[in-house]
Amino acid sequence: MEVWHLVTAVLVTFLLFSLIYKIAKKKKPLRRAFLTMLSGVLSLILVDITGVFTGVYLPVSPLSLTVSSCAGVPGVATMLIISWLL
Repeated sequence: MEVWHLVTAVLVTFLLFSLIYKIAKKKKPLRRAFLTMLSGVLSLILVDITGVFTGVYLPVSPLSLTVSSCAGVPGVATMLIISWLL
């Protein structure tokens, strides 16, 4: 994938999360959208760091970063399940 495809996907996801939070009348929708995406990326990094101890490993690549930022923690869990099944 090209880098600009990944950047576009992340930006569109950020804007969609912001719009959803704005429609739901949440306070500070941009901050909430950013924290939602950040939690997914941090969970991916946490899985990668603890992979040495647990044997569970997800490579940090542009695709996995995009999935984790777009889908959040459920996206990381889905990637773990898929890698376990394959």
